[in-house]
Amino acid sequence: MFDVMVKRIHEYKRQFMNALYCVYRYLYLKEMCEIEREKQIKRVTFFGGKAAPGYTVAKNIIKFINTISSIINNDAETNKYFKVVFLPDYKVSLAQIIIPAADLSQHISTAGTEASGTSNMKFCMTGSLIIGTRDGANIEIADEIGQENIFFFGKDLKQVESIRQAQKRGERPEISKNLKKVLNAIINGKVGNNHFMIDYINYLLNGNDYYCLCYDFDEYLTAQEKVDFEYSDKKTWKIKCFQTLCRMGHFSTDRCIQNYAENIWDLTPIELPKPVNEISKRVISSSNLKKIDN
Repeated sequence: MFDVMVKRIHEYKRQFMNALYCVYRYLYLKEMCEIEREKQIKRVTFFGGKAAPGYTVAKNIIKFINTISSIINNDAETNKYFKVVFLPDYKVSLAQIIIPAADLSQHISTAGTEASGTSNMKFCMTGSLIIGTRDGANIEIADEIGQENIFFFGKDLKQVESIRQAQKRGERPEISKNLKKVLNAIINGKVGNNHFMIDYINYLLNGNDYYCLCYDFDEYLTAQEKVDFEYSDKKTWKIKCFQTLCRMGHFSTDRCIQNYAENIWDLTPIELPKPVNEISKRVISSSNLKKIDN
């Protein structure tokens, strides 16, 4: 499975949560015997995106992804089953390759933070399924393609607002057993030297988890388990992909422009002349131009 998350690096987009899941998956595979590993879905997780020049946390997240990938990809016990790749200098020319190649696309922003988001539409139109939160265009896409064809997880907007109020009152997030295991592995150096992330991790744990990473992590794991389960049935997965692709017409350029023309620009379509064989009846460019005599 090609699992792809390509977008601007930002805390609200939660690439860090995806990276923590990568650590979790790696540790999970390490605990298995070879026979159990053979039963797991083979996956490559791709990250891509750029950080603003002065955005230290975002740059550290990129460094963290590259650090864990060097450990995961070079572990002979598990690298047949799982790899992590960071695509450098992500841009349109890379998007043209990776988006059509994706089986799963990640759109996991904290609910209420993604104004719209359109890359999820590009992925769906090329046969990818979404794992994501009920945020931005994910909601509109689900309305068109069916809730059953998106792997939703996470707190909704009201719950996020409630959590933020609780943190303002001094409450700290409750750290699940799964997340604690991942964070301990990072702190203890089991996935490389990530000392530069320790302060940020402590910041989150001390009640500053504004983007609810700790609160959504276990639901994210559950959604990923469902992804693996669905992907193991190739027929079911293909049906979901075809349904998604075929129902994405609402987001096409043609429909969008027609909607603007009718409801915003108040334009009426021009009747273009049909092609003709006789030179004398041909019209150049549009009907308001003079016919050329031949």
